[in-house]
Amino acid sequence: MTVERTAEEATTGDVVVGIDGSPGSRAAVEYALEEAALRGAELRIVAVAPVPDYWAVTYGLSSPPPPTEIVDRTRAEARKFADEVLAAHPETAAKVAVTVEARTGVAWHQLTEAAKGAALLVLGHRGRGAVTSALLGSVGLQSVLHATCPVTIVRTDAP
Repeated sequence: MTVERTAEEATTGDVVVGIDGSPGSRAAVEYALEEAALRGAELRIVAVAPVPDYWAVTYGLSSPPPPTEIVDRTRAEARKFADEVLAAHPETAAKVAVTVEARTGVAWHQLTEAAKGAALLVLGHRGRGAVTSALLGSVGLQSVLHATCPVTIVRTDAP
């Protein structure tokens, strides 16, 4: 079972995992769940939604939803994703307290903020390759460069 928690309620020593619904983030949650169980730590699952561009209203396009709606939708999707992964690992999940957070903003920045004071930040790898990651900007790379805790990037065997 997952519960909600705000960033202000964060505790030190947690294992934080960033998710985006990809196979890589599923592998990251599985890894982070095992790590949290081994460490006797809490698992914090964090999903980050980008802030929509409000300039679209100027051009007559429909206005984006308010940030609170984006956070609520992101939290609900993250909770569903987390529950699916946890259900696949009931014995380990029973040993670990799990919380789900949703944030808006730049993913790497929000994840490194969420991981302040954490024992570990875990992220999945999408496998775009070195050139594409360099061109697009890698959440993993930026997190490794800016996090104040160790960062583990988990690769998945799935293509």
